[in-house]
Amino acid sequence: MAKIPDEPLTLTVHSLPRVDASDTAALTRAGRWKMLLLLLVCASPVIASYFTYYVIRPDGRRNYGELIDPQRPLPDIVGTDVAGKAVALPTLRDQWLFVSVADSACDAACQKRLYLQRQLRETLGKEKDRMDWVWLRTGATELAEPLRQATAAATVLHVDAAALAGWLQPAAGHTLEEHLYVVDPMGNWMMRFPVDADPRRVKSDLERLMRASSSWDQPGRPARAAGG
Repeated sequence: MAKIPDEPLTLTVHSLPRVDASDTAALTRAGRWKMLLLLLVCASPVIASYFTYYVIRPDGRRNYGELIDPQRPLPDIVGTDVAGKAVALPTLRDQWLFVSVADSACDAACQKRLYLQRQLRETLGKEKDRMDWVWLRTGATELAEPLRQATAAATVLHVDAAALAGWLQPAAGHTLEEHLYVVDPMGNWMMRFPVDADPRRVKSDLERLMRASSSWDQPGRPARAAGG
């Protein structure tokens, strides 16, 4: 067997390729375009549903509720629920919100709107879990027990009337309390129904909103990390 001669191991070191500055810029631009395309793909269901509702309108009719343009995001207002817990309005995102505003005393007109809200939400059937019934109450901090029981299925928050008026707005010549409002799952106030609204036409708008968003909106809110 031939003996392998003892020789030191030699390594050839090659210089690393130089990266041209123009190549780096091109790679950066390509990465940004890929990120933009990814964001568009993720947002496309939401964009498509809004396009369907606002532009195509397959049933050939105009919406009954007035569309708010530009939309107004939920403000940084902190309300208080019936248990006395502080609740920031932005935490109501990730659900459709069907909203009314009224003094805590809740006169006959207020009670009628609350009943109408509840009934219209019920007519959505299996889709009702995608829409929260919300009463933003002003005035006295205490809520009478009969009203507490009647609105047990609603999200009832005591809020500052002046702060609320900086977000929601009534039609000219009317008050906040006379309307019903819709907030989308992204937290934008996007629709206001007329005073003394026709329940059948309100129902039609709500059903169309549910259909248009069915591809991307799910019941309930995603779990958030503690403190998130």
